[in-house]
Amino acid sequence: MSSQAQQQLTKGRITLRGSAQIVTEFFKYGINSILFQRGIYPVDDFVMTKKYGLDIWVTNDLSVEKYLKKIMESVEEWLAVGKINKLVLAVNSRETRETLERWQFDIQIVQDRGADDDEAASQPKTTGGGGKPAAPAKSEKALRMEIQAIFRQIAASVSFLPIIEEKCTFNILVYADSDAEVPTTWTDSDPLHIKNAEQVRLRSFSTDAHRVEAMVAYRRDPDLC
Repeated sequence: MSSQAQQQLTKGRITLRGSAQIVTEFFKYGINSILFQRGIYPVDDFVMTKKYGLDIWVTNDLSVEKYLKKIMESVEEWLAVGKINKLVLAVNSRETRETLERWQFDIQIVQDRGADDDEAASQPKTTGGGGKPAAPAKSEKALRMEIQAIFRQIAASVSFLPIIEEKCTFNILVYADSDAEVPTTWTDSDPLHIKNAEQVRLRSFSTDAHRVEAMVAYRRDPDLC
């Protein structure tokens, strides 16, 4: 996690802005891990780094880095104001453009988006009716363990996903609210769904402000249909 996000964790209940940084960072490393584990680019295009107490492979391809950086900048802003509900990584055949895998991350806000950031960081909330205190702030250790579990599932995906034998590319789809400010370079896209897909639900993680649920859909082997 970034040092700024860690500071907001240690203050107490995490703010929406701090949570946005954590979730965006997860997407950045998660996408890199999927690209590596699924062989979308050659192994030589990745370098190993330490994150979340794990060894994670990240791209050193400048064009991919630039593409992801621009997307993550918008994603973080939308997360901070509660205007994003889903991020999808679609793996597509370079030759046929058919979608072979669709990694989907559903995003829910679990903190009132109208709450004051400083108040949310320092004071526990109470529920409406009974006045009972809300759940205690999640510790950095608990959050890291939830994120680690997802990365371990991504690494283990080679054991249950079909082998990708063709050259592939990828697209990032972001599902934002209609009133979200979208960069002029972005375009509307087909949802890139997979026909006759199998689905595997992965682990989830949550901060005090967001909950992220993950799943992967993949093309069913026609020989097994």
